[in-house]
Amino acid sequence: MVCYPARFQLVLASNPCPCAPPRETDCVCAPSARRRYLGRLSGPLLDRVDLRVRMRPITAMSAHEVAEPEPTETVRGRVHRARERAARRWAGHGWRTNSEVPGPALRRDFALPGTVTALLDRSLDRGAVTARGADRCLRIAWTLADLAGAERPDADHVATALEFRDRRAAA
Repeated sequence: MVCYPARFQLVLASNPCPCAPPRETDCVCAPSARRRYLGRLSGPLLDRVDLRVRMRPITAMSAHEVAEPEPTETVRGRVHRARERAARRWAGHGWRTNSEVPGPALRRDFALPGTVTALLDRSLDRGAVTARGADRCLRIAWTLADLAGAERPDADHVATALEFRDRRAAA
């Protein structure tokens, strides 16, 4: 058996329905057709997608943006500091990034207080997120905390991470 390294970033895109309406028109698909169409993406596949973001058509975006977008250099610096923070935290364990930390370690050795994970715990109990999805959510919460310069994720970081897991975002 041969084992090859496989570190990559996969970006997926899908239309919200079979008719894939142009920006100016509304969808004409029946709800059952939309569900069938989205059902073509298997749950196990979607469970391995960390971030799910629903994009709005460009015409729906506000033409009157008040704030200037952040310069690339500013974002690059924040990401660099977040990666350094994660590398320092995980260095003694043999990991460099939040994505490398095994789920059991996140839940056992770096467990967050119940008040922080309450929303995630309820989603797990309801079946809205799988155990794998919950682990991915925790990794994302740690990344959000690192980007914010926080020591540990708080309830807002976990809630935001959970929003990225929301299946409706793919609809």
